[in-house]
Amino acid sequence: MALDPEAGKAEILKFCEEKSASKTKFYFNDFTKLFPDEKSRAVKKLLTELVQEEKMVFWSSGSTTMYGLAGVGKQAHSEGED
Repeated sequence: MALDPEAGKAEILKFCEEKSASKTKFYFNDFTKLFPDEKSRAVKKLLTELVQEEKMVFWSSGSTTMYGLAGVGKQAHSEGED
């Protein structure tokens, strides 16, 4: 059965909000664990949509890629600067 995109995105946001007291950035694998029956490509698509909707942010150090809620965490103060 295919993952419902809206339900999947809601699950990702709920996960981030519940964990935001202790963590603000999450590895891609943290999200694939939420959907053990889904291919990683389907989870990546949901995360990309959330970033495009500006509900989440994509962060990369060059070797590590992480995702977090928009406006939360250390990167929040510098977002939107040109």
